[in-house]
Amino acid sequence: MNHLGVRLVSATEGRVELALPYSDKVTQQQGGFHGGAIGALADIAGGYAALTVAPEGMEVVTIEYKINFLNSLQGGEIHAIGQVVKAGKRVIVTSAEVVHTSADGQRTPCAVMQQTLTTVPQTY
Repeated sequence: MNHLGVRLVSATEGRVELALPYSDKVTQQQGGFHGGAIGALADIAGGYAALTVAPEGMEVVTIEYKINFLNSLQGGEIHAIGQVVKAGKRVIVTSAEVVHTSADGQRTPCAVMQQTLTTVPQTY
């Protein structure tokens, strides 16, 4: 995500917010944020939120996610807010909301996601 310019906005137990600025690295042919970039940001925000509640010594990996794209906008940046819905020892369910913020501060919903992750042993 460093390559795309993603930055961590905030992280607390069960909640993580990430931001992705508009650039030609994350756009589709019509100039809006690409669905793949929106999905990746949501997936990672949900994953990091899950990681904040994962058992000691464990990582998380996505089993599946479902995303609804609401808008693809240009300029500004998008924020993904990932939140833990339910955390078990092996399975964690999260949701993420992706919101576009324009240069003048107007906020517009871009996507909503629900995600299921599992814990795996940390290998590094």
